[in-house]
Amino acid sequence: MPKIVRFYETGGAEVLKIEDLPLMEPGEGEVRLKVDAIGINRAEVMFRQGQYLETPQLPSRLGYEVAGIVDAVGPGATGIKIGDRVSTIPSFSIGT
Repeated sequence: MPKIVRFYETGGAEVLKIEDLPLMEPGEGEVRLKVDAIGINRAEVMFRQGQYLETPQLPSRLGYEVAGIVDAVGPGATGIKIGDRVSTIPSFSIGT
């Protein structure tokens, strides 16, 4: 089961919970990664503390910057295949 870092209230590191989620198949144009490492940066620390430009919608997740291996490819995803090593730099709101 995949693990995620989630928090249900703002605060220090003690509010972080590691939880299991069901494994989901990627949707249209998506890939799924087997994550080897996540980066929690200063912006995410501030987000968790409620001191960032955006306010967390609780419960919220952390760990948007990751490195890993593609383990599933959804329909319509091109230019990438299972087994590719990748990293992400998200281009979406941290609050989503």
